[in-house]
Amino acid sequence: MNYKNTQIGTLIIYVLFGIILLYGFIFFQGGISNLIIVTMVFVLLILISFVTLTITIDQTNLQIKFGYGIYKKKFPLQEIISAKSVKNKWYYGWGIRYWFWPKMRIFNVSGFDAVEIHMKNKTIYRIGTDEPQKLESVILQSIK
Repeated sequence: MNYKNTQIGTLIIYVLFGIILLYGFIFFQGGISNLIIVTMVFVLLILISFVTLTITIDQTNLQIKFGYGIYKKKFPLQEIISAKSVKNKWYYGWGIRYWFWPKMRIFNVSGFDAVEIHMKNKTIYRIGTDEPQKLESVILQSIK
C-alpha cells in the first residue's frame, strides 16, 4: 500500500519569520560583514530544512524526510514488528531527538501526535504526524 503525507511545522515557520525580521533589523543597522551574511544564510537553510516532515510508504520501505532532504531515514517494512498511535509529551520537543527514558528516537516537526514503531533490533522510533490513526493503519497493513 502506498502512502504519502507532509506535515508542516507551524512553530518553526513562526521562528523562521522572527529570525528573518531579526536579520532584517541587523542588515539595516549597517556594518554587515561577509561572515554575518554567511552565518545568516546558514541558519536560515538549517531552519528551512525542518519546516516539513514527509512520510512515504511504498512496497518495501517507510521513509521520512525533513524539509528539502537534508535528513532522510528509511525503515525497511520487513524490520518493523509493530506500530501504534501515541501522544508525545511536550518536553520531548521537535526536530530529531534521542530520548533516554524510554530509549527511543523521535522525529517530529509539529504537534504531539506520533506513531511509535518497534523494530526487530529492539529500536523504538516515534514519527510525528498530523494523521496518526491513518499512518498506524497503513503501517500495520504494510507489515502483514
